[in-house]
Amino acid sequence: MSVGADHRPLRELVADAILQRILSGEYEPGTRLLEDRLAEELGVSRNPVRESIRALEATGLVEVRPRRGAYVVEVDRDDLIQLLRVRSVLEAYAAELATARRPDGLVDELDRCLIEGRAASENDDLVRAAECHRDFHLAVERGAGNRYIGETTGPLRHRTEFVFSVLSDSRSMLSWEEHQRIRDAIDAGDTAGARERTIDHMTAVIDDLARTAT
Repeated sequence: MSVGADHRPLRELVADAILQRILSGEYEPGTRLLEDRLAEELGVSRNPVRESIRALEATGLVEVRPRRGAYVVEVDRDDLIQLLRVRSVLEAYAAELATARRPDGLVDELDRCLIEGRAASENDDLVRAAECHRDFHLAVERGAGNRYIGETTGPLRHRTEFVFSVLSDSRSMLSWEEHQRIRDAIDAGDTAGARERTIDHMTAVIDDLARTAT
C-alpha cells in the first residue's frame, strides 16, 4: 500500500484499503480478516490493521466474533431491504434540503455524474458507473448542508453497496433516467418533486432486490 501524498492517519488509509477490497468483492462475505496477513499485504504493522477492523465494524461490513476473529459480513437480503427503506427516507430528505438551498455548483456536479455515469454504463464499466452513482448521491447530501445526513447515511451506503456488488447487476441502482429526474427537480427548485423522485428511485432499487430474492 502506497500512502503517497496522503497525510491522513495510517489507520484511516488501512481502513480505506480494506474497505475497497470488501466493496470490490475481493474479500467475499464470510472471509476471515487475519491481522497478520492483512498487515503483510498492506505493508504495515498489526496495530493499524487492528484499529481499522474496529472502525470497519461500525460500518456493518465487518463482524468481530468473540474468540473467533473478524469476518466480512454475510449477505442478508431482508436486512438489506430494511436498510434501504431507512436510507430512502434520509436520501429523500437530503434531496429536499439540497433543492431548497441549491448551492453553486451542485447542478453542474450532478450533470458531471450523469454524463460520466451513462458513458461508463454504455461501456459496461460497472465499477466506474457505481462510483458516479455514489458521487451523485454524495453531491446531493453535501448540497443539503446538514453534515449529520452524511454521517448517518455513510455506514448504510457502505453496507448496501457491498451487498449489491455480490447480489445484483445494479441495473436499478444505476438507472440514469431516475437520477436525471432527481437532477431536473433540483434544478427547477421543486422540493416536493426532488423528494418524490428520490423515493421513486430507492423504491425501484428495493423492488429489484426483492425480485432477485424470488
